[in-house]
Amino acid sequence: MSVHAADDAALEQRVQRLSEELRCLVCQNQSLADSHADLAVDLKNQVREKLKQGASEKDVIAFMTERYGDFVLYRPPMKATTLLLWFGPGLLLVAGLVALFLRLRRRAAVEAEPALTSDERARAAALLEDGGSGIEPNQR
Repeated sequence: MSVHAADDAALEQRVQRLSEELRCLVCQNQSLADSHADLAVDLKNQVREKLKQGASEKDVIAFMTERYGDFVLYRPPMKATTLLLWFGPGLLLVAGLVALFLRLRRRAAVEAEPALTSDERARAAALLEDGGSGIEPNQR
């Protein structure tokens, strides 16, 4: 069957609605409705054929997930095998923010070195007065 619209407008609306619910397995960031990849066209045609044969939309989705897994769903169900799909982006964001916070804190600690004590200032002043010979006045 070609990618052209079927003669039945109601069928095409159902195909379009289901194609928006299913992910293109090649593009992965597009629905079947948005993709023009050969596999997406084939999957849309499979959806059309299943609907023509009298399958319900739930039946078509069940067929696709059985065949391709939950990843084919644009909004996969929340279950143990899809937790990473649901929470992975948030976890990466939190990890990035924690890493940024730690790096900025470490940088601030390095920049805020303690000031010289009065003994260290006196020693530095004595070295500068001596002309930088490296010998302290009391060691001559």
